[in-house]
Amino acid sequence: MKAAEFGPETPYRYCPVDATPLEKAGASPTGMRCPACGRSWYRNSSPSTGCAIVRGDRALVTIRAGEPEKGRVDVPGGSLEPGEHPVDALVREVREELGVEIDDITGPLVMATHTYGEDGPFVLALGFAARLVEGEPEPADDVAGFRWVAAADLDDLDFAWEHDRELVRRALRFRTPDPAH
Repeated sequence: MKAAEFGPETPYRYCPVDATPLEKAGASPTGMRCPACGRSWYRNSSPSTGCAIVRGDRALVTIRAGEPEKGRVDVPGGSLEPGEHPVDALVREVREELGVEIDDITGPLVMATHTYGEDGPFVLALGFAARLVEGEPEPADDVAGFRWVAAADLDDLDFAWEHDRELVRRALRFRTPDPAH
């Protein structure tokens, strides 16, 4: 039996409520409408949040423990729960991934869309800067490791997503005190 094609750009085919075959809904390439119940269904980017935790002239980056992009550099963060505010999601994800508390959250400094893996869903990534206020980082199961990096290190790192490199660069520029002042 061949698996049904379903990727990040493939629209829904059947109504999730009553399993009726869907029809095109308006001009959206991914919008579909159920002729039985009248509901419309759209494939949208899933929101995620990440942050560059800045301490002095360095920012914390993590190493991904799992796919996609296992072993590559990332920033702490993750997907929003339904109805969750991006900042609340960020605080929760950093606590889950590293066991630390953050505050002084600024941003978003970066907004980007990408796919989560080669054939994964589309993601709307919101990137923030934050300050570590309690605890020392201890990687959890989805983080293989971490390190503190300076702006000069960024071009040599193998980031999973280019927008995270830009987030760290902007956060360091925004948060690092100017030594001339």
